[in-house]
Amino acid sequence: MINLLETPIPAPQLEWMLLAPLFVLLGVGALGILLEGFVPRNLRQPVQAGLAALGIIVALGLTILNWVQETPSLAAMGLLAIDGPTYVFWTLLLIVGLGGVALFAERRVGGGLSAFASSAATVPGSPLEREADRLRREHTEIYPLMIFALFGMLIFASTNNLLVLFVAVEIFSLPLYLLTGMARRRRLLSQEAALKYFLLGSVASAIMLYGVALLYGYSGSLRLGGVADAISNGAGSHWLLLAGMLLTSVGLLFKIGAVPFHAWTPDAYMGAPTPVTGFMAIATKTAAVAALLRVFYVALGGLAWDWQLLFSVVAVITMLVGATAALAQTDIKRLLAYSSIAHAGFILVGVVGAVQAGENVSVASVAAVAFYLLTYGVATLGAFAIVMMVRRAGGEDNSLDAWKGLGQRNPVIAGLMTLFMLSFAGIPLTAGFIGKLTVFASAWEGGFGWLVLAAVVMSVIAAFFYLKVVVAMWFQDADDETVGTVESPSIWTWIVLAVAAVATLVLGLVPGALLDLIAGAAQFIR
Repeated sequence: MINLLETPIPAPQLEWMLLAPLFVLLGVGALGILLEGFVPRNLRQPVQAGLAALGIIVALGLTILNWVQETPSLAAMGLLAIDGPTYVFWTLLLIVGLGGVALFAERRVGGGLSAFASSAATVPGSPLEREADRLRREHTEIYPLMIFALFGMLIFASTNNLLVLFVAVEIFSLPLYLLTGMARRRRLLSQEAALKYFLLGSVASAIMLYGVALLYGYSGSLRLGGVADAISNGAGSHWLLLAGMLLTSVGLLFKIGAVPFHAWTPDAYMGAPTPVTGFMAIATKTAAVAALLRVFYVALGGLAWDWQLLFSVVAVITMLVGATAALAQTDIKRLLAYSSIAHAGFILVGVVGAVQAGENVSVASVAAVAFYLLTYGVATLGAFAIVMMVRRAGGEDNSLDAWKGLGQRNPVIAGLMTLFMLSFAGIPLTAGFIGKLTVFASAWEGGFGWLVLAAVVMSVIAAFFYLKVVVAMWFQDADDETVGTVESPSIWTWIVLAVAAVATLVLGLVPGALLDLIAGAAQFIR
């Protein structure tokens, strides 16, 4: 009989340099929480914002350094895969996180107050809330929460273990649930959105965990490579494998915002503070797509004929629902929410063309999807930065009526928003056009020409609701009662806008070098 007390337990082997970006983010988040108890209230905002930005910059620098110097390998005792796609998605997530910090730190718009509630724990309209507003208090815990969410997203994008997949989704979801319910204005709507997001997200995570359990029951392994080996050997019940695949896909498709798991998206986008919406819209989708690619390409590649059909159907329905529902929207944030759903469908078009035609198409698909997320991400951050600026009666006015005549009142802001809308629509000479072209080409090479044709039709439909915003800004006159004013933001928001606009133009005109860079780092390891 083995005496467990006398049996030596081997020390964990950690690749400290490869995992350094994760440790930096974890340390910055923990330090941010600690500073809440020691830094005077009037200094917390600049200290927390500076610390968060510095931590993300350091993590980004370490990621790029490892990308250049290190060879792809498994880390943390095989729990994480630090390979080319990991570096690509980590870089994208950290860039989005840096833009998110800039939007979180916006104070010039809104009379010196942030978009976040003075005291999110108080009852809306209560004396305690009015007292907090009078003292101009605000939450600075938002920065550690965002850092922890980013930390979980990086793990999610690099996981090589199904159980770590579940743990990571909970790490980044819980902070987002909290941030969604912390809007300063329309607090009841914000809290309702947070509750819906939490309940639906919890159910989706539970379903995904059940799917993980079934995959483990089939393969006897939690490693993605172990599941792939079991499939190639034909071990276990095929029906058990299919059930595990379907249930695991639910949690991943929920985070992407694909139909029929999209119901949280419009409410969460509307109710959350706009900086959170901008960060969540692209960061969550990027992390979820990275995890979905890794799970289905590495672990479930042997079931490609099954999940390609599944994702093809989901992609068509998602594009259709997102594009048609957006046509009827009169709220800009809700319109962008359904736009996000439609873009989830376009992303899945690139995903499904991967394995069928061989390894080269698999690499091309990863590169195409990553580039699409980059083009969508820069336009998303820019668009939500502008949404923060259009205001009436002291707060944001998200109705399309407030955007009428914006081209006459502020042609610079209207021009930037037009650029982002055209990129969303996939108009040539913008980054969005190249992004759609790459995912469509990937699906076409993978043998899914019919899906590409369906996506082109949906792109034409989607163009109408983007042009609706452009027409309102340039070709419609505003009513005196509904006209919105544009408040000039701080230098940090201007930097986000400038970078987003330049990236949208440059990636639309000369995308070749970046596409080659991403394609050279698009091969998963096991």
